[in-house]
Amino acid sequence: MKTKTQPYPGTQSVLRAMSLLKVFDDEHREWSLAALAQEVGLNKTTAYRLLTALESEGMVARRPSAETYILGPEIVVLGGRALRSNDLRSLAKPELEQMAAVSGETATLEIMSDEDHVLIIDEVVGNHLVGSLQSLGTRWPMYATSTGIAMLAYLPEERVDAVLKRPLPALTPKTITDTAVLRQELACIRERGYSFVEEWLEEGLIVVGAPLFNHDERVIAAISLGAPAIRFTPDRVPEIGELVKETAKRISAKLGYKP
Repeated sequence: MKTKTQPYPGTQSVLRAMSLLKVFDDEHREWSLAALAQEVGLNKTTAYRLLTALESEGMVARRPSAETYILGPEIVVLGGRALRSNDLRSLAKPELEQMAAVSGETATLEIMSDEDHVLIIDEVVGNHLVGSLQSLGTRWPMYATSTGIAMLAYLPEERVDAVLKRPLPALTPKTITDTAVLRQELACIRERGYSFVEEWLEEGLIVVGAPLFNHDERVIAAISLGAPAIRFTPDRVPEIGELVKETAKRISAKLGYKP
């Protein structure tokens, strides 16, 4: 089987085009040609040729006034199709809606987007005016999120090592970056069945998460409930934790998981 470092002959241009698309995110919504080329390690001529092809298919769009590129309308179309075709999302949706209704807080469904990030693929907003609202498609580092560490707790040891050996920058004053402490937390998650993250990702944000398993008994995703610390008081955490854990169990059962 070919690997990412050994692409099939003739696919180099496709991989390069994909690398251009993947550098667009919430923090980098626009790129100049020079910056894009530098970011992905291409010369400007090659980057321009690939961007022209992507632009012709609506995958990127150019802002002539600023001489920058943004993601195009066809990406939105494809993203919507991908979400609609995701069986996990359709199975989890009713449970997320119920969890959000019972708690009044925002519920999310997240998957591993690569080796050390989680990706939000669905959310149900709570009924509070001030709440935790994350955008679909947002990616966060696993070590700093409730869903990320909920999944890490049940991944093979080599996968955990790979994540924790990378740099773990503090995102807030409360982000845990000590790998020994993180490993202790993973053990606690396995014992109680849910994760609890207090302002690791964002100041004032408390989130509880729980893992989802498939028919092969593999962890494949996680769900969460998040709220401002003013509402997510310590005495409420066990109640919310049990709600998230039981919801995760029901979704896992729908996926064929039999513990």
